[in-house]
Amino acid sequence: MPRVFLITGCSTGFGREYAQQVLDRGDRVVATARDPDKIPLQNATPDNHLALRLDVTDPESVRAAFASALSKFGRVDVVVNNAGYGLAGCFEAYTDGQVRRQMEINFFGLIDVTREAMRVMRDCQSPPGGLIQQVTSIGGQRGVPLFSVYCASKWAVEGFTEAVSLEVKPEWNIRFTCVEPGGFRTDWAGRSMQFADTHPAYDHMNAMERMAARHGNQAGDPVKGAKAMYELASMKDPPLRCVIGSDAYAAIMNKLEQYEQNYKKYETLSNSTDVDGHKPAPNPYTSS
Repeated sequence: MPRVFLITGCSTGFGREYAQQVLDRGDRVVATARDPDKIPLQNATPDNHLALRLDVTDPESVRAAFASALSKFGRVDVVVNNAGYGLAGCFEAYTDGQVRRQMEINFFGLIDVTREAMRVMRDCQSPPGGLIQQVTSIGGQRGVPLFSVYCASKWAVEGFTEAVSLEVKPEWNIRFTCVEPGGFRTDWAGRSMQFADTHPAYDHMNAMERMAARHGNQAGDPVKGAKAMYELASMKDPPLRCVIGSDAYAAIMNKLEQYEQNYKKYETLSNSTDVDGHKPAPNPYTSS
């Protein structure tokens, strides 16, 4: 039985490649973007494809997109929160408007899509269930200079998703995966990126120069990245987190090593604060 994928941000990059991968594998795709006319896909037919307007900053468009998907295909099996962009520059150069817009799209917009996806997967289809993939970033696991607020938005998604994954009942059959890409040759580092103005105190860092040198030279192939995301969505028991890209894998392994060294170094201090005689209780942050 073909599955139904609803993907946000399909006009370029991962979103478009992922939507194409879905069609090529024989599944159905609800490809969404702020301008659905800008989603060129091959082998799209009325039977396997629906292009819709979805602006993650417009909750009504989110609800309308899910309603249209249900009306056409009867269910939604995989929701991919891919819409987002990068804001580059030194933190002190960001305006309040730039900071709030980054969070509005990358975090709050994702929350609105996730909320509607969960409701639909639980209450509007039989059997219930599905997978929600959050396209975060290796920047959701480690701080990257010149991307402080972007990283904040992705760390927020990671924490939110992990917490929500522990709230759902098993019988709802709703799964979550944070997909954490490294550098890929998409438009993310090119025309899609936004920059803060320069700040006189930060003459040692130039975001535009750094990103111009990086754009087009990343290790990751977007087609292969989309294939990896599809493979994660096809697993019977998908992971809560998975990096994609050799640079992302190397970065996360380095971060894990740093974490272990840091926390082990201060192990005595960390464990010195309990009330005398206190016995460790079961971990409240794991599912029962």
